[in-house]
Amino acid sequence: MRIAVTGSIATDHLMTFPGRFADQLVADQLHTVSLSFLVDALDVRRGGVAANICFGMGQLGTGPILVGAAGSDFDEYRAWLDRHGVDTASVRISETLHTARFVCTTDADHNQIGSFYTGAMSEARLIELKAVADRVDGLDLVLIGADDPEAMLRHTEECRSRKIPFAADFSQQIARMDGDEIRTLLEGATYLFSNEYEKGLIESKTGWTDAEILSKVGHRVTTLGARGVRIESVGQDPIEVGVPEEKAKVEPTGVGDAFRAGFLSGLSWGVSHERAAQLGCMLATLVIESVGTQEYELHRSDFMDRFTKAYGDEAASEVQARLG
Repeated sequence: MRIAVTGSIATDHLMTFPGRFADQLVADQLHTVSLSFLVDALDVRRGGVAANICFGMGQLGTGPILVGAAGSDFDEYRAWLDRHGVDTASVRISETLHTARFVCTTDADHNQIGSFYTGAMSEARLIELKAVADRVDGLDLVLIGADDPEAMLRHTEECRSRKIPFAADFSQQIARMDGDEIRTLLEGATYLFSNEYEKGLIESKTGWTDAEILSKVGHRVTTLGARGVRIESVGQDPIEVGVPEEKAKVEPTGVGDAFRAGFLSGLSWGVSHERAAQLGCMLATLVIESVGTQEYELHRSDFMDRFTKAYGDEAASEVQARLG
């Protein structure tokens, strides 16, 4: 399968302030705050949901196609993704804007002050999926992830009009969407991804019940945190898959993206939904054991040993045959 992943491409600049923000605030001067913090550490991390998902798929050898917008500062990031098996030829490079950026400072109490610069992501609405499909000789599935809202709408409508199967994955953008926007973006999707909280928010904002939403999409995939994932399909019993045992819970950012990477890779291989979900949960476990969304390494022997322990010999032999 040729799978394209649309969505954000960003870098995260994460800083640590050893003091407490609260100690720097003067109660009767909050209307005119002017503060500067001397920080102890700066971590620059690669991120963005589409790039994170593609990185994971590349680690599994499924050749994902990244579709999004970045700035002229994308060269180093592009080289990193290229080296890890991602097709970046369909990334639009802005002539005037930098790659989207999240800048955040965390204090000793784990309070945070952050800003998100949209930057080149706003140009994702100018990308036509037909050009992507023509370049790679057709698309079998497009995951439409969190991105510029106009881009999400354009890509959804183009998938419907060109009869390209698509997966709806609102992620961080669901908070700003109203019911009409959500209804437009999910109807006709082959897959609808969300976590458990987002599932409730989708139902609340659309006014549709769980059953009504399921009738409008092919399959509903809901991640359940430490309880794993549930997959629902019309006319079939739900499938629930648990998570492998973690070596350590280091940092959860990017876990959902890694699950999607594994699940989509399973679809690319043609395995069952249960097997794809197991693959996604195993990859997500690697992410929670590391700091950063693309800092984990997939050592195939260790990966398969842990996969076998979690899901059994039969599941492992099916995955091993495709993982290589």
